[in-house]
Amino acid sequence: MAAAIGSMEDTNGLDAQSRRRVLLKWLRKTHGWIGLWGAALGLVFGVTGILLNHRAILKIPAAQSQESTVQIELPNPVPQDLDAMTIWLQKELGFDRPPARARSEPAKPVAWGDKTLKQPAHWSFVFATPQNNVAVDYWVGNNFATAKRNQNNFFGTLNNLHKGAGVGVGWVLLADTLAGAIILLSLTGVLLWTLTNRRRMFGAGIGFTSLILMVALAVQML
Repeated sequence: MAAAIGSMEDTNGLDAQSRRRVLLKWLRKTHGWIGLWGAALGLVFGVTGILLNHRAILKIPAAQSQESTVQIELPNPVPQDLDAMTIWLQKELGFDRPPARARSEPAKPVAWGDKTLKQPAHWSFVFATPQNNVAVDYWVGNNFATAKRNQNNFFGTLNNLHKGAGVGVGWVLLADTLAGAIILLSLTGVLLWTLTNRRRMFGAGIGFTSLILMVALAVQML
């Protein structure tokens, strides 16, 4: 009877060790594949992050833009409201997304010396992509609109991708996968460390708890 009980205990111990090995193997593979995906996007965000952080101090000339201004002749008849002008500009300028900003300022009186003049309504639009930024101004009554375009070089485009400027939903979701990968890497890394270093984990827990208590006491004494 005692031998049977000992045999069952040994079997349970082997089963626990087998499950632990399977879990560790699965965690290592998951950690590795997530790390590979995170490394691909992390390279882009890491390089652009360095450029953004040090562009003022080191005066890195990598990100540059070229500015140009043109006057766009309006169709006949001229669009009669902001929405109609938005649709026409989107087609005329070749943007597949609506403007990032469209604003209408009504006509208003403006002081001019000892006179008061009526300033016509003003419409403004901003179309943005990682490569281009186009600002359009239109004064109601004119037969043209003024468009100013800033065209970014390769590094400028990367910086906009890093900041999420002018990007679509697809890129936002793609960037979210990097954030998710970092979270999963942290969780799987902690699990791997705890499963392979139980004694160290116990010591780290004691040390971390002691540190929190010391900080709490120090704060109370201030």
